[in-house]
Amino acid sequence: MPYESLPLVNAILNSIAASLIVTGYVFIRNEKTTAHKACMLSAVAVSVLFLASYLTYHFGPVPEKKFQGQGWIRPLYFTMLISHIILAIAVVPLVWITVVRGLRNQLERHKRIARYTLWIWLYVSVTGILVYLALYQSPWSRAAS
Repeated sequence: MPYESLPLVNAILNSIAASLIVTGYVFIRNEKTTAHKACMLSAVAVSVLFLASYLTYHFGPVPEKKFQGQGWIRPLYFTMLISHIILAIAVVPLVWITVVRGLRNQLERHKRIARYTLWIWLYVSVTGILVYLALYQSPWSRAAS
């Protein structure tokens, strides 16, 4: 697979992770714990694949893509990007702790942290998709072409 296609792969993986996170949330709200566990562990697996693909791309030979938007969209994009990066770093240990507590059946402790982990993880997944769209599929991505 060419390096140039990895950003699209990353966006697809983020989309799958976001879908699994939402589906897992719906399952647990309906007390379907086995389905919830399957969704959330699948979301973790997809997120690990995403991280491997992301690191492969960013340490590979393809030059980094720069955001070309001007005007009001530029500060909006960079605000989203900065919050995405900070929360993407923070969510890794949060997901780990949340999963470990769930697997150890420490349900009260799991629920306490999962309330935050879920929304941060979902935000990171969705903003990852938005960053991809802004960089590769928007009118701003073609501004300097």
